[in-house]
Amino acid sequence: MHISLKYLSALGAFAAVTAIALVAESAEEVPQNKYAVKVDGGLAFSEIKGFEGWQAVSVSHSEKLIAVIVANPIAIEAYKSGIPANGKSFPDGAKIAKIHWNPKMNSYFPVTSIPGTLHDIDFMEKDANKFSESGGWGYAMFKYDDASATFTPQTLADRPPQGKDAKCGLACHSIAKATDYVFTEYGNR
Repeated sequence: MHISLKYLSALGAFAAVTAIALVAESAEEVPQNKYAVKVDGGLAFSEIKGFEGWQAVSVSHSEKLIAVIVANPIAIEAYKSGIPANGKSFPDGAKIAKIHWNPKMNSYFPVTSIPGTLHDIDFMEKDANKFSESGGWGYAMFKYDDASATFTPQTLADRPPQGKDAKCGLACHSIAKATDYVFTEYGNR
């Protein structure tokens, strides 16, 4: 079988273009695996895996952000039993996440605000042995960049500041020591 040089040349050019296209395609941004993000020396986003389906504890808002506070089943059961209002501590394994959004006006009911772009997700995890230096709780805060659809750990330059460990929330949460360092009350339903 005789293959012409011209044919081989064209085939080689096609292969080169195809290879470049495949490399370019593989270099396209792959969505971030948020569960791979971790605070250096601290907690990982993976420690709240499944938070999207956790039950709501309460809502909150400030002049700048709106939030929903959610908790895993261990924390929800603790809340239902009266913790922390009854003076008892949350059990190990309790996890609470606070999801903040930038507010936007509801186009159908303009006197209300609804979640706009995601701002950040903060969370706490109870493990009295692991986090003995911070009231039994580990803390993490992950800011969200809407343009790149990525999470990164907050830093000391952010508000509130986050250091490179799981004790970052203790400074703020110390004022709630009487309620096991938890600000949020369980909303009656």
